[in-house]
Amino acid sequence: MPTTKTRSSLRSRKAKSANGSTAKPSNGETSKSENGSEQESSQLEKLFTDSLKDIYWAEKQLTKTLPKMKKAATTDELKFAIEEHLAQTEGHVKRLERVFEMCGKKIQAKKCDAMEGIIKEGDSIVEETQEGTMTRDAGIIMAAQKVEHYEIATYGSLVQIAKTLGMNDAAEVLHQTLDEEKQADEKLTEVAEWYVNQAAEKEEINN
Repeated sequence: MPTTKTRSSLRSRKAKSANGSTAKPSNGETSKSENGSEQESSQLEKLFTDSLKDIYWAEKQLTKTLPKMKKAATTDELKFAIEEHLAQTEGHVKRLERVFEMCGKKIQAKKCDAMEGIIKEGDSIVEETQEGTMTRDAGIIMAAQKVEHYEIATYGSLVQIAKTLGMNDAAEVLHQTLDEEKQADEKLTEVAEWYVNQAAEKEEINN
């Protein structure tokens, strides 16, 4: 039989429910309404969720874009760097799905306008450069690094927000991807410096 203290606690919770306020989940998970829809506990958590959906869309698009970049590339070193990052990107997609689940959120993609623009710009670079040239490779590296820099900025912010929200396990998983994005960016710089840019500098414009 409920004690006086228990009955008081139950009445308190019912009163909070009646005036529309809800307690924030202690584990950082998203609360859900009676119809099952997600309800964010704060504006910051909503920003976090929307940003997860945004980068999830971006990573999935990159799994389609990177093979095209590899096909357009000339040097074996650049082809290998792109192929290596494609394998990592496929892993990033799976990691993001884990983060959604860890945070109690529905796995969902939201169109990323920024990534769509960067990908389109990369397509234009390929179209405007000559096939088989180091100049095209230099352009592909530039486009790929723009992708990396956007991802580094996004994952860096997600890590910090996750920590603020108390989602430390999610932050750790996101940080693994952040580290790999930084490594991919450094690898592209090495390919440009050692195999591409100096050769591209010697290529003349064909009228």
